[in-house]
Amino acid sequence: MVDERTGALLTQSDCARIFEKVRQAAKSRGISDVEALFAAHRDALTRFANNTIHQNVAEQAQWLSIRVQGDRKTARATTNRFDPLSIERAVEEATALAKSVAPDDELLPMTGPLPVPEIPRFDAATAAVSPEDRARAVRQAIAIVEGAGQTAAGIYSTGETIEGIFNSHGLSAWHQETLAQFSITAMADDSSGWAKASAIARSAFDPVAMALRASEKARLSAKPREVPPGRYTVILEPAAVLDLVGQIFGDFSATAMHDQRSFLTDRMGTKLFGENIHISDNVRHPLQAGVPFDGEGVPRRKLTLVDGGVPRELAYSRASAKRAGVEPTGHGFPLPNDVGEAPLNIVIAGGDTPLERMIESTERGILVTRLWYIREVEPYEKIMTGMTRDGTFLIEDGGVRLGLRNFRFNQGIIELLNHVEALSPAVRASGEETFDMVVPAMKVRDFNFTEVTRF
Repeated sequence: MVDERTGALLTQSDCARIFEKVRQAAKSRGISDVEALFAAHRDALTRFANNTIHQNVAEQAQWLSIRVQGDRKTARATTNRFDPLSIERAVEEATALAKSVAPDDELLPMTGPLPVPEIPRFDAATAAVSPEDRARAVRQAIAIVEGAGQTAAGIYSTGETIEGIFNSHGLSAWHQETLAQFSITAMADDSSGWAKASAIARSAFDPVAMALRASEKARLSAKPREVPPGRYTVILEPAAVLDLVGQIFGDFSATAMHDQRSFLTDRMGTKLFGENIHISDNVRHPLQAGVPFDGEGVPRRKLTLVDGGVPRELAYSRASAKRAGVEPTGHGFPLPNDVGEAPLNIVIAGGDTPLERMIESTERGILVTRLWYIREVEPYEKIMTGMTRDGTFLIEDGGVRLGLRNFRFNQGIIELLNHVEALSPAVRASGEETFDMVVPAMKVRDFNFTEVTRF
């Protein structure tokens, strides 16, 4: 939260003090069950284009979301102010909304106190980054790209957040973390290259090295050639794996399974992918980020989503766990919602084949930097369509030979995960189509390109 007097993000004790005001406001209206979600962030962003920094913005915001519950009904209201009058108004609004909704026979009592192990994810140096610090790094990155006769564009952001949940049943959970992100695109006359990274600490990535990588991709993909669409051996860099395979994880939800809208319906416990595919949801992984509890205050448990190609576990909220007669896994969203739950800290286990060795072992194939405009074509087989961008290359005789015109693809993810021939060590990857994950690069046979694009 943001202290309105000093501009500082509030502490756990500050949030507890504010919640006591919420509880008293609810009690005065005869409401004994009340919950408060707290969130706040302070973010700063330096944006550049045409080899020039053109924007530096900073924002800090806060909100308090109050949920009341009684007579099998629940509703919430939100405010961004914490003075007594604003809290009173939010409680009153939530109470009025709760009276107007239909009873929910599956509504459970609010979560009681649960031990939530802390995960240290606050880096003081990242929280203290100044506009001058970001500008200095951006200028160095631009100099690399400009020196190669190319044009640079991208962002460098740093920030810190807090999230907390408190309720009248004694629940109290709070988390603080920082995050830094750098993205750069190097553009030439007929080609482009790209690199992006995010981390809890800004020291975990090097903007200059990323600029060199993006610039080299733009140089190597100049004067792109066209090869016919078809099925190729493809090496997907981690960002491409993230954006494509990342499309399936909303289906690892007990609510989606109950509603029969998951591609895993009638497939749990059967071999669906290749034996080299191991996927977990693990908020405690050292390359992950995020809150160690869910929207109901339940600690997030590590899930084995896929083991040796076999789907093993689903994410459960408290309601879906009650329905199934199992324990919740700590993946529920704040109530009320009609989504239920989802895993958010995906880790795809890697292998021991570096990207360079994948290329060296490929007689003829295509190297893909990243994907975009990904859309679902068929939900049960998870067939996706989309396009390559910012660095697509022909591999011949174990080397990257030239840049290619971009492709559109139609590719089933189930099929893809049965055709993985090699995996690199896993890294934290950032993309455009989904949230950050820990994933490897993948060498995949028979990837289906359907046409050459105009872009």
